[in-house]
Amino acid sequence: MNITTGIVVITALISVLCFYSGEWMGKLIFNPYAVNHQRQWYRLFSSGLIHADWMHLFINMFVLISFGQVVEVRYSREFGDKGWYYFIMLYIGGIVISILPTYKKHREDPGYNALGASGAVSAVVFTSILLSPVSGICLYGLLCLPAIIWGVIYIVYSWWAGRTKRENVRFVGRIGRDNVNHDAHLWGAVFGFVYTILLKPGLFEIFIAQLKLLPQSF
Repeated sequence: MNITTGIVVITALISVLCFYSGEWMGKLIFNPYAVNHQRQWYRLFSSGLIHADWMHLFINMFVLISFGQVVEVRYSREFGDKGWYYFIMLYIGGIVISILPTYKKHREDPGYNALGASGAVSAVVFTSILLSPVSGICLYGLLCLPAIIWGVIYIVYSWWAGRTKRENVRFVGRIGRDNVNHDAHLWGAVFGFVYTILLKPGLFEIFIAQLKLLPQSF
């Protein structure tokens, strides 16, 4: 069993447990107030192992299995025996780093909760984009564009949606919240991209070289 499959299995088991146990959900969910005042730092990680419902779980795990195994192979190729360790740190870092801006903003809000592996999944997806920016990705098998184009669209949307959400909360209280932590998506993506470059700076030069081939991919 590869690491990606192992992560999917563990996440699915813990998520399903929490679907049927409000007690476990309450213990594992990300509550920045509890982290700040009760020092329950484990929630920064445990929240990435649980999901709101079956659809939330399925989408995150489907995307993870689609991109994670590819990134695993590339990490093994680029980093040798340390590839598996760096991949695990990519995933764990994606969970924790992506949620820190949310922690900073909501650490005095006892009613705020967040959950899901979206930050980590974003980190994996954008690592894949860094490694293969001009490879084609097809949305619903219909609209196919180079990975880097989808990446730019995703970043712009996450920034816009996060900003819009903050404005809605500022002016109309909690009305307008869509229960999606767009900031986690954004920061998870940034972390995955930067983390892999820091591990091997030469990959950025290869990334730029591949971008020069972008016109040929259309």
